[in-house]
Amino acid sequence: MKKHRINSTVAVAIASLAYAAACSDDPIQPEEEHAEPEGVQLIMSGQTIASFDGDDQAWTGELDVAVGETSTIEVRFVDHDGDAIEIDEDLYLEVDIGDASVATFDLTTPGGFTGRLTGVSEGETTAVFKLMHGTVGSGHPDFVTTGVHVHVD
Repeated sequence: MKKHRINSTVAVAIASLAYAAACSDDPIQPEEEHAEPEGVQLIMSGQTIASFDGDDQAWTGELDVAVGETSTIEVRFVDHDGDAIEIDEDLYLEVDIGDASVATFDLTTPGGFTGRLTGVSEGETTAVFKLMHGTVGSGHPDFVTTGVHVHVD
């Protein structure tokens, strides 16, 4: 009977090792994970006009636009070093403007990361930038900024 227990223990150990080895070679598991966003840069005409630090939850800079004018802004999600992260095809940008009677933000391409900030009327509002995951229009946020100040003159 002891011999049977030893064989069962050995069989379980061998099966466990085989399972562990098979899992480590699993082709479904990604070999390398992509960097998670830790900040945002807002870029206009090649210049960073505002940036968000996810650690401090604070913006440096703000957005300015004149009434009736439109500024094209590229939104870049970055890692801790300020380097742009790779954006998977199931990620997209969503921008919430606090007061649409003051300013609007429209994406130039649905699912894209460039949009147009338009001054509607004189005043101040905020813009919140969200990196969304899933189907455009029905996804969930993976990264959300606090509101950056938007001034319309």
